[in-house]
Formats: sequence, structure tokens, C-alpha cells
Amino acid sequence: MAQLKIVLFVCNWGPHAAFQTLQDAGASIPPEVRMIRIPCTGRMSKSLLFRAFEMGADGVALVGCEPGACRYGSGTEVAERNVEDMRGILDLLGLGGDRLRQAMFLPEESDALLAFLQDFCKVIETIGKSPVIPAIQEEPVAADKDALAVLLTRHDILACQDCGKCSSACPVTLAGKPFSPRMLAGAVIAGDAGSESTRNNVWSCLTCGLCYDRCPSAVDFPGFIRDMRSVLKAAGVSGCEAHEGFFQSCMRTMTSPTLAVRKWRWLPEDIRLDPNGKRLFWGGCAPYFDMYFKAHLGIQTRDILVDSLRLLNFFDIFPALLDGERCCGHDLLWSGDRKNFLKLARLNVDAIERQGIEEVITACPECYRALSHDYPEQGIAVPFKVTHIFDLVDAEISKGAVGFDRLDRHLTFQDPCRLSRLEGRPDLPRKLLDRLNADGFTEMQDRGVSALCCGNCAWVGCDSFTKSLQVKRLRQAKATGGDLLVTACPKCQIHLRCAMEDPFIAHEIQMETMDLTSIVARTIRWE
Repeated sequence: MAQLKIVLFVCNWGPHAAFQTLQDAGASIPPEVRMIRIPCTGRMSKSLLFRAFEMGADGVALVGCEPGACRYGSGTEVAERNVEDMRGILDLLGLGGDRLRQAMFLPEESDALLAFLQDFCKVIETIGKSPVIPAIQEEPVAADKDALAVLLTRHDILACQDCGKCSSACPVTLAGKPFSPRMLAGAVIAGDAGSESTRNNVWSCLTCGLCYDRCPSAVDFPGFIRDMRSVLKAAGVSGCEAHEGFFQSCMRTMTSPTLAVRKWRWLPEDIRLDPNGKRLFWGGCAPYFDMYFKAHLGIQTRDILVDSLRLLNFFDIFPALLDGERCCGHDLLWSGDRKNFLKLARLNVDAIERQGIEEVITACPECYRALSHDYPEQGIAVPFKVTHIFDLVDAEISKGAVGFDRLDRHLTFQDPCRLSRLEGRPDLPRKLLDRLNADGFTEMQDRGVSALCCGNCAWVGCDSFTKSLQVKRLRQAKATGGDLLVTACPKCQIHLRCAMEDPFIAHEIQMETMDLTSIVARTIRWE
């Protein structure tokens, strides 16, 4: 077996003094250990911890100070939360939470530190090498004029009439950011694709599709941005990915073929499934979202998956699950990493085909978009039907004998961009909203194809301007007089809930949120 790689992050204060004592004494520090000195364990975010695994580490140890000895006050407590969350994510991925360990030592505890390292190495040796295959770093390839000309033609950018309707509707522009779809299109047409301004604008776009909806020439600006990001990333120019690129890092890790993802081990026992069924329920990344954000937002987006399955069971549909289900890859493609998106897409389609699946059902609009549109458009054949759960549920309800319990709430609705605008189906969730037995339903000022984005797509674009956009959207929700904000995308719930954490205006914009699938599942009944 190849030598193990164990990364040791050591706090610059007490633990590093203990480690230096071991080095000075010529102690038998395991050769597998590679020490990296850090200012404080609290500075090691979940993204940085996971990046070590993405780069091929078999184990990671985070060694810091005792809580009362931390020079930065709360560093140790922050590290404990990050390690706990990361261990849960590693378990979901099938890597195993035991590959990550935290410990605390004083300067004089060098012997205890050595014993810890030796024991941790034995644990990792028992677990074995990581199945993660680190991505090969390729040499940047500058975009040439011919490649850009292809993109301009493919997305009808040359049809731009310079009318400015895109910029007058763009939520990012209206939030005050120096960004304009029209000016970006003009800059690329003029051969200014390499300027700093153009590069920044490519990564500022939310790809929400409002500009495409308003454009009289039907210029496909979201698709153009997606492909421009791929060109820039290949040239070594990356954008500002939210949460230090954690979710993109997680998705790249999932491209390792032998990774045994354990996606569904947490499901309640009362869910009825058919492992040999021809219908598959595709869950998406909600379990990872909940694990990552639980200490900050306390979200429960994986409830959407449970409620989706219960809703299917209600109609006597017992779906199969893909035990090793990976991410659909939507965020990789839309943040410019087409190469790894294609790897994930092929792995997913192959796994679904091997299971003999004829129809894939999903409640996530981004998964729906990726499986039904992005895969075929990017050259990955999809030999199965892709159905959004709203379509299925609406068809089942239309057969009759179904009613809904009283819901004593006044509702308003946040449209998901991928379903209402890019898919062009704002009516679909509203069919279900109209069937509910609620106190009332009031639309927000901007709704349907004109709805404001939640402020982030593909984990790109989180800044003060998108926060302003989220606050604007929440004020619109509050203005309806409703007391329940209904969403239909886990990310909409996450980003709007995040904005509600604002310490200065939280009392003005706080609002309970719930996914439409969950509301339907919890109130539906047979008549």
C-alpha cells in the first residue's frame, strides 16, 4: 500500500511548542504526518479542512489549545463546531468521519501529542487510503478570438440591440453593483474579454434569467455567462465562490469513481421504498447543506426529501433510491467547471442506467434543470424520463378524491429561477398553491417570470449587493401581509434565511419559511 498522507494543522501557540519539542528531541514522529503551522484552529474553516481531503489527504488532524488557553478567545469552540460538521459531511460522502480528528495540547504536553499522532496514524492505516483522486492541475489556456466568436454566435450575443432592457431589469444592477449585461456583451463583442472589468462582471451575474426574459432579441445571456466562466476558468481566472468554494470542492471530490457515497443512511424507517422499482427519487444536496449550515442557520432542507418521499408514498408510489447518489453537478457547470461537471454527469447516468431506471423524479429545480436540460445540452445522453415532483403530484391530484387539511397561514411565494424563469413554468407551483386550503395567498410585487432571485446561484455571487437584493425580496414578502414564505428550492430557503440573520434589521424581515413540497405533504388527505 502506498504511504499514507496525514495532514496535521497545528496552532501556532501551545501545540506548536509541543511539536517543536518533539522535533528537537528527535522523537519518532510518524513519517506519514505533514505538519502545517496555522495561527489558530478557529481560522480553519470547513472549506479549508475539506480542501485537504480533495487534494488527497488520507487523514486530517486539527491540533489546538484548550478552550481557556486560546489566544483569540473562541477559536477552539469554532474549531470544534467545524470539525463536528465536517465529520458528518465526510460520513455522507463515504469517506468516513474518523478521517478527521481534533485534539488540544499545552506546550509541555509533547509526549501526549506524540501518542495522539501515533494512535491517529494507526486509525487511518486501519481505514485505508482515501478513494479521492485529486484533480490534475492543468496549464492555463488563454481564450482565443475564435473560441469567443463561437460563444457570441451560440448565444446570439451579436443580436443585442443595445436597448438596455436587460440592465434595467437586472436585480444585481438595481442593487447598486457596477454591473450591466448590455455593457458586458458589448465589451466581449469589442474584444475586451480579458480586461479586469469584464472578468469581474462575468462572475457578478446571478444567471437568474431576467435579462433573457426581457430581451427583445432573445439573447441567451445566462448560457453565455455559463460558457464564459468555463473559458475564463480554463485560462486560470476564477471567480469568488461562496463559502470559499466548499460546495464546488465537495462536487469535485464526488468525481472519484470508487467513492462510496452514503447519501440515504439517515432516512426515517417509515419511508416505503422499492429497491427494484423503475422510478427513482433523486434527492440532491440538501443533506450536505443541512450539515454545513446547521450551526449558523439551523436549516432543515433535507425535510424536503423526506416529505417528497412521503408524498410519493401517499399516492402508492414506492420509488427506488440511488444509495451512492452524487451531486447532479449543476453548480460545477454554472460556476465554470465544465470538465468536472461532465465527469459527474457520466457517473450519474451510468449509475442510473445500471439500476434499470426508467423515470427520475426530483423536487430540486436545479437537479431538474441539470438532468433534463444541461446533461443533453452538454453531450450526455439521458435514457430516462426526468419529472419534477410538482408535475407528478398535480397529475395525481387531478384524478380526484384528494383534499387538504386547513392551513391557518397566509402564504406568499418565492419563485425558483430555474423552474419559473429558465424553465418557463411559473404556473406549475401555483397550481399546487391554489389547491391548498390556506387562509390566503398573496403574490409579491415581483412574481412569476419577473420574480427577484434569492441572490445566489451555483454558490457564486454572495456579497453586500446580493444581501441587499435578499433584503429587498424579504421586504416584498412582508409587504404581502403573509406569515409564511413558501419556497420551492432549498437554496432559496438558505439564502433568504441567511439574510434574516442581519443583526440590525432582523426584526423587520424575519419570516417563517417552508418548502411547497413539505406543505403539500403535510396537509394532503384522501376524501
